[in-house]
Amino acid sequence: MNPTIPRPAHRPHVKAAATDPFDRGVARGEQLRDGIPAASEVYDRLFALGGITPAQVSEDAERALDTIGRFRPAARAEISGIAHGAGVDEWRVAALNARTEILARGSAVPPGECTTIVRRIDGDDGSPRTLGVQTWDWHVELGAMWHTLESRGGRHDFVGLTENGILGKMGVNSAGLALHFNILGHVRDGIGGIPMHVLAAIVLEEAGSVAEAVEIVRGSPLASSGSFALFDETDAVLLDLSPVGVFEVPPTQGTLVRTNHFLTPVPAAGEKTWLYQPDSGERRDFVRARLAHRQPTTVDDLAGLLVTGEGEPPVTCLPDPDKPLGQRWASLATLTLEPATRTARILDGTPADIGSRDWRVLTAG
Repeated sequence: MNPTIPRPAHRPHVKAAATDPFDRGVARGEQLRDGIPAASEVYDRLFALGGITPAQVSEDAERALDTIGRFRPAARAEISGIAHGAGVDEWRVAALNARTEILARGSAVPPGECTTIVRRIDGDDGSPRTLGVQTWDWHVELGAMWHTLESRGGRHDFVGLTENGILGKMGVNSAGLALHFNILGHVRDGIGGIPMHVLAAIVLEEAGSVAEAVEIVRGSPLASSGSFALFDETDAVLLDLSPVGVFEVPPTQGTLVRTNHFLTPVPAAGEKTWLYQPDSGERRDFVRARLAHRQPTTVDDLAGLLVTGEGEPPVTCLPDPDKPLGQRWASLATLTLEPATRTARILDGTPADIGSRDWRVLTAG
């Protein structure tokens, strides 16, 4: 364990079970009455660092709420419930959910660096299984501001991890639909569409298959960028999401590898390359080279591919204490998803901590 990455002695696990989305939000907010203000304080510092004024943050949050309400009133209701349960203003929770889009206003706070692999593996009985693994790399100052999540009562139950106050991030649902999430950056990114984190939660709650998930994504108003790796027991797809459209990335020998740059030409033409490269390309090339020489047969083997050390691209990401606020990246969590068993395993640690720290195992259904 790296002592420079703050990790609470007991990582919160938030359970919310209600058919009414507002009530589900209230349950989440009540369990995060301290955690949501703490996360807002860190994001306020990051917004200010990017030259984004409190008035702009509030205005952007209200715009995001309006868009969410038009597209999915239930998601808006759940955000309202979180605010009510936590005893904070609604726009505060909206700003957390739209933090990626708000941060896109400035260039002083570059995006994080996550690495994802989705791979078809032959199971013990010879039948293929689709497995996924990912690091979630973000500002070390937010190392204590995330939790595991169990959301029940919507069309599909889902489990995974997310940040305090944010509807969703990565996870798997009771229908066996799994979602890994990486941030991308386009010059047209901004407020005006569905925030990426809200869209991830909508997909996990509503989609019963990869095909349904892709339909939801393609029908969404997008004004920002990200990548969803979507997979179920029989299908997998990697998407470039951007203000200029949604594009599918062709798989390579049954494997999808994602870091933080566009992999299709149309959005790549407008990419904020200066924020991501050469790091993102180096990490993806490194993982692909490992896959060419190793044949993982279990989800643990797959996760082991993300362990890196000194002199290698930082797939395992450790913070540099000499860097200023906004540039201290850390692998805050490592996550594996298995659609066949509806299981998410979350490690409160970097890939290098595998074996020395326990996985939290959650099952959606």
